[in-house]
Amino acid sequence: MQSLCRRGPQPYRLIVSRFFALILLVVVCDQASKLWILQNYELYDSTVIIPGLFNLTFLRNTGAAFGMFAGHPSWWRQLFFIGVAAIALVVILMFQRKLGRQNSLYTTSLALIGGGAVGNLIDRVLYGSVVDFLDVYIGSHHWPAFNVADSAISVGVGIFLITQFLEDRREKRDQATLKE
Repeated sequence: MQSLCRRGPQPYRLIVSRFFALILLVVVCDQASKLWILQNYELYDSTVIIPGLFNLTFLRNTGAAFGMFAGHPSWWRQLFFIGVAAIALVVILMFQRKLGRQNSLYTTSLALIGGGAVGNLIDRVLYGSVVDFLDVYIGSHHWPAFNVADSAISVGVGIFLITQFLEDRREKRDQATLKE
C-alpha cells in the first residue's frame, strides 16, 4: 500500500507521465471494449454472463448519467456534453497540478476520472451517443447500463474522496501533534 499512496516529493515528470499513461490506458480499454461490442452486437442484443446478476447488453445513451437530457434536441445535447467534458478536463488538470504532488492516489483518481471523461467524449463526437453495455441487475431490478469509462469515473471519484478524507484526517492529526 505504501507504493500506491506515496506522499512527498517525486519528480514532477514522473507524476505527469503516470497521470497521462493511466488516462491513455483507460481510454484504450474503454474504446477497445466499445469497439468489440459494436462489432459483435446489434443494438439491444444481450448475453447473460452471470444469470440474475450481469449481462452484456448493447445500448446507446444519448443523455447524461442514467439517461438525463435524453429528450432534448441532439445538437443541444452534443454541444452541452462536449462543453461540460472540456470544462471537466480543464478542472481535472488543475486539480492534478495542485494535488498530484501531495499524494499519488490523487494522481490515480484524477487520471481515472479524466480517462473516463475522454472515453465518453470520444463516443459523443464519433456516434452522437455513448455506447453502454455493462448491465448489472438483481432479479428484475436493473442498474442503468454503463461502460468502462463510467466505471473508471466512479472508481476515480471513490479514490479521490477516500484520499481527501484520509489527508484531512492526517492534517488534523499533525496539527494536534504540533499543539502538544
